[in-house]
Amino acid sequence: MKIDDVSLTLFAWDDIPPTAYAAHTGRFKGASKIGLLTISTDAGVKGHAFLGSAYNSAELDGPMLMKFLKPAVMGQDPLDRERLNAALWRRVRNTTIRTIGAMDVALWDIAGKVANLPIHRLLGSYRDRVKAYASSQILDSAEEYAEEALHYKSINWAAYKLHPPQEWREDIRCCSAVRKAVGDDYTLALDSAWAYTYDEAVRVGLAIQDMGYAWYEDPLTDADIYNYTKLRQKLNIPVMATEFPAAALDSYAPWIMAQATDFLRGDVALKGGLTTVMKTAHLAEAFHMNYEVHHGGNSLNNVANLHAVMAIKNTTLFEVLLPDGAQKYGLATDIEPDADGYVYAPTEPGLGADIDFELIERKKVGVLT
Repeated sequence: MKIDDVSLTLFAWDDIPPTAYAAHTGRFKGASKIGLLTISTDAGVKGHAFLGSAYNSAELDGPMLMKFLKPAVMGQDPLDRERLNAALWRRVRNTTIRTIGAMDVALWDIAGKVANLPIHRLLGSYRDRVKAYASSQILDSAEEYAEEALHYKSINWAAYKLHPPQEWREDIRCCSAVRKAVGDDYTLALDSAWAYTYDEAVRVGLAIQDMGYAWYEDPLTDADIYNYTKLRQKLNIPVMATEFPAAALDSYAPWIMAQATDFLRGDVALKGGLTTVMKTAHLAEAFHMNYEVHHGGNSLNNVANLHAVMAIKNTTLFEVLLPDGAQKYGLATDIEPDADGYVYAPTEPGLGADIDFELIERKKVGVLT
C-alpha cells in the first residue's frame, strides 16, 4: 500500500460568535476556513484530519502543508508512521507544527481503518469513558462566570475552568465568585493564559490555593522556566504548563529537569499529532506526572485527542472549550457529554468520526493539491 495523493479541501465556517480566550487569540468572530485533509492510498483507504480553527484559517497553513509535507509522504507506505513522522519533523522549519499534526492524525486514521480498529484500540485502550469539564471563554463579569459554572455543575460535568479577564485583581474576584457559587465540593481550575508577571502569579496562586482550586494553568509566559520553578516553590496548588510553545517531544525535557511544572500538557495540533502526544504521555508517566490533554482547536482534532485520552492512564478529564459555536464544526455528530457528564471512546475504525461530507461539499471554497 502506497500513498498516491494528498489534498486539502477548504470549506467555510460562518457565524462564529464573538469569542476570546487570551491575548494571542484576541476577540475573534465571523468567518474562518477549515481544511479537510485527505491522504489517499492505492488500496483505496483514505485518512482524514481537519486543519485550522475558528481563529486560525486553514488557508494560512494549507499551502505550506502542500508544498513541504506532501512530497515527504508521496509514494510511501502510510503504515510506516514513525519513519514518516520523522520525515515530517525534518521539514518543520518550513511549515507549522499544526500541519505536521494534521498529517500525523490522517496517517493514524489510515492505520485504524486498515486494522479495522479504533485508534485507541491500536494504541492499547486504558478506558472506555472519561468525565468532561467545561473550559470558559473570557466573560464580562464575575457573575457570568458563576452562573456558567453553576450550569455545568447542574448537568454533572466534572469541573469548570476559568479563562479570566487577565487582570490579576479582577481574576481573583472572578475565582472567588465562582467558588462561592458552586460550593466547596466542586472541582475548579484557573487558566490564566500567560497573563501575569511573577509577582502577580504568586498573588493569584496563593488566592486560588486558599479557595481549593485543583490546578493553576499557564500563569506565566510560555517559556519562562526559571520563574515557573520559583513559582512552584511558593505554592502548594499544582501548576500546569507546557501547552505552549508549539514544539516537539524534546521541548518537555527542560521542564522536567527543572521541576518547573506539576503536569505536562499538549494536544495533536500544538505538538504535531498523536505520535508526539502519546510519546509525551509516556514520558510523563515515567516521572509519575499526569499528561492533561488540551482541546484540539477543531472538532476532528478533538476526536483524535479523545483517542489519546482513552489510551493513557495518566490523565483525568476531557476538556470541552466553550462556546460550541467557536469550537464545533464539520462533523455530523460531535462529541457531547451524556447526562452523567461522560464522553465515550469512539467505536468505529480509525478516528471513527462522523465527518459531514455534505456540509463540506456545500461550503467548499477550494481544493489544494
